[in-house]
Amino acid sequence: MRLRLRDICALVGINMLYACVGICTKMAAMQPMGSWPYLLWFGGAVGIIGAYAILWQQVLKYIELSTAYMFKGTTLIFTMLIASLLFGEAITIPNIVGSLIIIIGITLLARA
Repeated sequence: MRLRLRDICALVGINMLYACVGICTKMAAMQPMGSWPYLLWFGGAVGIIGAYAILWQQVLKYIELSTAYMFKGTTLIFTMLIASLLFGEAITIPNIVGSLIIIIGITLLARA
């Protein structure tokens, strides 16, 4: 199955959305348990997961599961980038190598 640019953008966008769950949960963890900020961040994570689940089901109407699932690895890349930008976490050589392996694997499988 040949992927169109629209399909690739949808898959990458959905996984980018899912990577935002990590932001919400980390921000919630930085708040006192049960406080309003904690509940808001935690609620944001639950809301994002809900939106992701609905969007994922919509994508699966048009793209085969085996094809769509190979893009799940992009979530790790987006999470790493977001953690670096927002929380100052380091991106190491092994992180870069792993990201390149994910991207190469997706590219090879998408062209097959």
